[in-house]
Amino acid sequence: MRAELLALLDELHRDGVAFDASQADRLHRRRNLEPDSAALLRLLILSNELRSVLEIGTSNGYSTVWFCEAVSHTGGRVVSVDTDADALAQARANLQRAGLEADLRVADGGDTLREVSAGSVDLLFLDAERTEYAGWWPHPRRALAPRGVLAVDNVLSHPDEVAELQGLVESDPGLWSVVVPTGKGMLLATAEPT
Repeated sequence: MRAELLALLDELHRDGVAFDASQADRLHRRRNLEPDSAALLRLLILSNELRSVLEIGTSNGYSTVWFCEAVSHTGGRVVSVDTDADALAQARANLQRAGLEADLRVADGGDTLREVSAGSVDLLFLDAERTEYAGWWPHPRRALAPRGVLAVDNVLSHPDEVAELQGLVESDPGLWSVVVPTGKGMLLATAEPT
């Protein structure tokens, strides 16, 4: 990754941490992905040549920048949705600073997952309102491409909020999953080989 882009990502992360510390209401926080978790997802995109990334929960675009940089090497594209138009404006500005592009949409995550074509997403990243995820099921599973990866952040930092979704993933005989203790904990799942 280019040194200039790494410097921008470091700046965005530091700014996000400082901003979040000043916000009493967690809904107003940026709640950016941890850098080691972002690097892990970049590695998955690159090593598996993933092309179609769907991010639910854009915020200011910190993780979106990571994803867009990775798919620039695989010939892919990133669609990222958030319900907050102001956050998407920040994300658009940060992507422009990075010299990258994504399809940013003001949309509900559940609605987006219901509308996405079956088997069309190589990496589905859930980083929005965790308590809503289980209600979106089975659409996250349906959206995954045959070798696609579902990544869910904050499973160790907020286990009660993702427990129902985690149970759905772990009880699906067609999925293989693991919790990776990086960042705030990430649940990764993919289809079992046939």
